[in-house]
Amino acid sequence: MDFIDVAIIGGGPAGLTAAGTLARQLHTAVVFDSKSYRNARATKMHMVPTWENKNPSEFRTSARRDIESYYSTIQFLDVPVTKVEKKSDSHFQVWDGNGKEWRFRKVLLAVGSSDHFPDIEGYAQLWTQKIFHCLFCHGYEDRGSPSSGVLAVSPILVPALVMHMAENAAQLSDSVTLYTHGNDELTNQLVTMTKDSKFQVESRRIKCLLSNTEADSVTVEFDDGSSKVERFLVHNPQTSVQGPFVDQLGIALTQMGDVQADAPFHQSSVRGVFAAGDCITPYKVTAGAISSGCNAAVAASTQLQSEKYGQPPMF
Repeated sequence: MDFIDVAIIGGGPAGLTAAGTLARQLHTAVVFDSKSYRNARATKMHMVPTWENKNPSEFRTSARRDIESYYSTIQFLDVPVTKVEKKSDSHFQVWDGNGKEWRFRKVLLAVGSSDHFPDIEGYAQLWTQKIFHCLFCHGYEDRGSPSSGVLAVSPILVPALVMHMAENAAQLSDSVTLYTHGNDELTNQLVTMTKDSKFQVESRRIKCLLSNTEADSVTVEFDDGSSKVERFLVHNPQTSVQGPFVDQLGIALTQMGDVQADAPFHQSSVRGVFAAGDCITPYKVTAGAISSGCNAAVAASTQLQSEKYGQPPMF
């Protein structure tokens, strides 16, 4: 069984960029694409030049087609990876979902992340529709709205972060309500921080969230039966790294639960394992995934070449 240079696990923007980058130095790689994408429900993408307002699925299809037509050293397989085992810094055993065993010199995780929604009725149905995680990615289309809201619920419990989200929302709406869902301590902290009349703090517990398609809004219903209508809500749910690889390889995580893979090399705590995209940062945007995918691939290439030519490793 011959060695392949890099196993790229994940076929989103980070993995695709990594593949194209590695190809430019004649490295061999296999992109394993499980077809599981965090933005699967998104129909438009932003902040990527020439792809404004286009569907992310079209971006993936076009990027993959370009790589396949131009570079002969990259393979694509629409199959998940089930197991990765490290034998040495330049030998990784990989098993795919079809039971095939592979040998790679390096691994690049571009696996994305999974969302874990708070226990509020209606949240899951409204996610990406009227609950936005990033007001650079979403919300612009709702600019000028009379009101919006920030869900100050786990894991968004740091007052400064709540206010950051509220300030973003205030750029797009006339007023912003901070919903603390019965958290008295957080309510008191936020009350002292909301000096501008544009911000209000609402401490009542939320019973459910309801979509109002005709009015293009979301209704926040409280336990006491009253309700408030917002054009949109802002919240970042808890996330985790997709796949079993963190446990299998013993990879260190950040406090936020992402893979610890600092710029510019994006090598994880396990030498020879690099990571890019949503799985390494709380700022989960396509433009960032593209950047880290390039950097991680360059770093993997650097390590491969230093080993190939017997030079001391840079990192």
